[in-house]
Amino acid sequence: MEYVPLGSTELLVSRIALGCMGFADPAQGVNPWALDEQTAAPIFRRAVELGITLWDTANVYGGGTSEEIVGRAVKRYTRREDVVIATKVGLPMHDGPGGRGLSRKAILGQVDASLARLGTDYIDLYQIHRFDPATAVDETMEALHEVVTAGKVRYIGASSMWAWQFAKMQHAAAQRGHTRFVSMQNQYSLVQREDEREMFPLLTDQGVSSLPWCPLAKGHLARPYGDVTRRSASDPIGQRFFGDVDHPIVDTVHRIAESRDVPMAQVALAWVLNNPAVAAPIIGATSPVHLDDAVAALALQLGRVEIEDLESRYTPRHPNGF
Repeated sequence: MEYVPLGSTELLVSRIALGCMGFADPAQGVNPWALDEQTAAPIFRRAVELGITLWDTANVYGGGTSEEIVGRAVKRYTRREDVVIATKVGLPMHDGPGGRGLSRKAILGQVDASLARLGTDYIDLYQIHRFDPATAVDETMEALHEVVTAGKVRYIGASSMWAWQFAKMQHAAAQRGHTRFVSMQNQYSLVQREDEREMFPLLTDQGVSSLPWCPLAKGHLARPYGDVTRRSASDPIGQRFFGDVDHPIVDTVHRIAESRDVPMAQVALAWVLNNPAVAAPIIGATSPVHLDDAVAALALQLGRVEIEDLESRYTPRHPNGF
């Protein structure tokens, strides 16, 4: 495993992150493809064996049960000091005041709820799940700064927004001497590259790391075009984000993977990892072998012609995911 600093901090994170959105208590009636705690156990164990130390979840995943599963996995398979726990705040948790958004009430209440579910007294990376247009950025950044100074959170990050919104929040924090974001969890893959235009240059200038979600486009870049899995058949996000315009890109990944005699996932991830702004793509594994493929991508060096071939198939599109 390789490790890199998160943003301009001295916190080292593994270059592959374990995405925990797919782990949930089935009693919550959430995603039909979600794995229960027992089924997820081999994935957590393999993550530890491979040295994957960055584990990413969110308060809203599985109605809070993902955080509970992650917290218990830390205790069973590793040590708290050996992992970097990342979670999120902002999406709806309940209908009451403070149940959603990035108000002071929401952040202060939700961070305590996440800490309780995770079974820990601090969160390494606390991320806002989306930009909240209903709350003044000053209020949000002050509340995030407060949870850091209280020792409940070590670092803060953001996720999926326009570059101008991220710049506005960073500027608000800088003006008042508040804690600034060190990471941006944005959608980035061979079939969604719009953040290359504004977000990535901003991240590089600000010393902020990208933690791409959906680097395999919900698995579309990990199998020949048209192949269907249980998850892809029932995941509304994948159905909404990806389509026939991606066909030439997927075919190119397939062709290069066959010429290299490696899985398609390794080619697609190697391309993402080649971007200097990227610290760690987030892998939503549903099998330990998915983590093996992701780690193997670290050693796969794509040639200049291969990269040009992959990138030439892309057509500009509207950013999605926020």
